Amino acid sequence: MFYRFFIYPDIKVSLIFILLLFSSGLSAEDKPHAPESIEGATIVSAEEAIDLILNNPDLIVIDARKKTEFVKGHIEGAINMLNTKMKRDDLEKVAADKSGPILFYCNGTRCMRSADAIRKAKQWDYTNLIWFRGGWKEWTDKMLPVVTE
Repeated sequence: MFYRFFIYPDIKVSLIFILLLFSSGLSAEDKPHAPESIEGATIVSAEEAIDLILNNPDLIVIDARKKTEFVKGHIEGAINMLNTKMKRDDLEKVAADKSGPILFYCNGTRCMRSADAIRKAKQWDYTNLIWFRGGWKEWTDKMLPVVTE
């Protein structure tokens, strides 16, 4: 059997394909949903996010997604700050005023990155936290303007 596995590479490719097919199908369904709310954060829709961006020049927008996702498209003016690498000093450099408004987003309701980033900001005494929970998915589903690099 072991010998045939290497002689017949099409069997090897087929097995790998089947494993990938089943593993990717399960991971998408098993992904957790972001919480419905986060204490201390105001949830906004895409339309409310647009209103905040247009009418509040002090608003800081943090995109908590991976850099590879950010360069493919993001909200204009957003600062890429991956939640797992976000440090207090990083946030303080872009948001020195801890009472100023900061809007966080990531990929949407199946993404936990922005929720995690908000929890960190809250621990660091930031008080005006806004969560665009629908995130990138809601933004692009509504065909709102995007910036690419």
